[in-house]
Amino acid sequence: MPSQTCRPQRRQQDGASGLDRLNSAAAGAAETALLACCGSRRWARRIAAHRPYPDLEALQAAADEASYDLSPADLAEALSEESVSPQPLAGARGRGTLAAHTALRAAHAEYERRFRHVFVICLDGLREEELLNHVLSGIRNRLAHEPDEERAVAAEELRRIARGRLAHLVGQGT
Repeated sequence: MPSQTCRPQRRQQDGASGLDRLNSAAAGAAETALLACCGSRRWARRIAAHRPYPDLEALQAAADEASYDLSPADLAEALSEESVSPQPLAGARGRGTLAAHTALRAAHAEYERRFRHVFVICLDGLREEELLNHVLSGIRNRLAHEPDEERAVAAEELRRIARGRLAHLVGQGT
């Protein structure tokens, strides 16, 4: 997941903000847009059902609350919609990069074998040169978790990722 930063709200040519469009979208269209932020259908329905949101903070607070209420099945559904980035991490160049990416692919394979879902980690706020190290150390540390502990950590990472994706969705992120 690329690093995301918040920016002032952008306006589209029609003058409507991304938040205005989300608030006024038909329920099905809003749910589809929200599923791109978190792959749990129940999460997306819940966020869509509580519209309108006055601002990004209210939207993210509702998303946080819905994230904390994910059942094990909801979490499994959301994790199944995530994928391993097919490209090398941005900023990961130079000496040792090939070896690091080889180690990362092996760690991802071991993680998926152990926990039966992809590794998720929020990279918002990190500089490009920090990404590869952060992912490598994160996956190594988390491979030592028990399955229940790792599910809780993965759920928290998904919550953080969804916040960044929501900011991007409504035009307040990159």
